[in-house]
Amino acid sequence: MHEISLVRNIFNTLESEFSKAELGNLSAIDLRVGKLSNVEPILMQNAFEAVTTAEDKYQQVRLNIEVVPIEIYCSACDARSTIEDYKFACAACGQPNNNVVKGTELLIHRVHFG
Repeated sequence: MHEISLVRNIFNTLESEFSKAELGNLSAIDLRVGKLSNVEPILMQNAFEAVTTAEDKYQQVRLNIEVVPIEIYCSACDARSTIEDYKFACAACGQPNNNVVKGTELLIHRVHFG
């Protein structure tokens, strides 16, 4: 399960950016996970719980996941469309399209302290 290594990488990133004192007040992490990121939110939550249970210093931290929909840009009609059911076609003109502009991200969006 690659989600465990992703969770560890998230904590490694935070440890490189914040002091131990700041991390002692860490209360929540907000992630943005794109539907095409190859990350399942429920598996990410399970991995997060496994890692935080094993490491005392992060047991009080919550993980909030925002799923980012797939969005494409159609240069033929200059429109953006949200993709439903993985049907990659422009909603405005109907042309097939795979120019993805949103939905592949896996980002630490915000961290909460206190």
